[in-house]
Amino acid sequence: MFNLNDNELLQYINEDLPYFDLTTYIQEVCLKEVTLEIYTREDIVVACSEEAVRIATLLNCEVIFFVKSKEKIKKDEVIIKLKGEYNDIQKALKLCQVLLEYCCKIATYTNLMVEKIKQVNKECELLTTRKTFPFAKKACIKAILAGNATPHRLGLSESILFFDYHRKAYKNNEEFYKEIKNFKQKVPEKKIIIESNNLEDCKKLMKNEVDVIQLDKVKLEIIKEIVEYKDLHYPKIKLLVAGGINLNNIQEYAKFNINGIVTSSMYSCGMANLGCNLKS
Repeated sequence: MFNLNDNELLQYINEDLPYFDLTTYIQEVCLKEVTLEIYTREDIVVACSEEAVRIATLLNCEVIFFVKSKEKIKKDEVIIKLKGEYNDIQKALKLCQVLLEYCCKIATYTNLMVEKIKQVNKECELLTTRKTFPFAKKACIKAILAGNATPHRLGLSESILFFDYHRKAYKNNEEFYKEIKNFKQKVPEKKIIIESNNLEDCKKLMKNEVDVIQLDKVKLEIIKEIVEYKDLHYPKIKLLVAGGINLNNIQEYAKFNINGIVTSSMYSCGMANLGCNLKS
């Protein structure tokens, strides 16, 4: 696990609070000490609570208590408790709450997907795509780690994945297949992952010693055929499935002898139902 640094958190603060809080400014309430509790209205996996309390600290609030990322808490339990001057607490309130609402929901949804996978296939992993919110990658990645998933790709620079449009650079698929050996030679410490959507193409990729095949938007009956062929002839090659997989259908894919399920669904699952109690 990791934490976002102060520069990143200050950028987030400055987006929402570039000058001052106009609402509390016109209240003219000064030096009144209050406490703030941010709690959950549903069972959740906590994520990015460390960032929330650091935001509060940067805004001159005192942290009394917080639940660490990855921990599971029940409805009505408190995630963080802060103390400080009224104006400072009001500045921190929404910044902390919104961050937690997004990140805890991602972590909770992710963890539910992991649990569903493990119920039917303990050898299969949940992998998350690059399709995080723009400008919010670190928070999203920390949230899925809190939910016990692993990033499929952190970016274009650290992993290799050939899609159909990469094949357009070659005369035909046969020419592309022949290049797999060269790809592997150029990056011997990396895995060559190639996307496919049919059995015949998978057979050719396996014959040419691809490391990993990612099956995208492939019907269940075709996945079954590909898995059976791979298990019989090329058991060391890894298989991933991707495309439209979410909490409702994930077990249909996990039941096959595959190595990982790739999805973006946790990044569009909504926000956790959190509430605040402010007391003087």
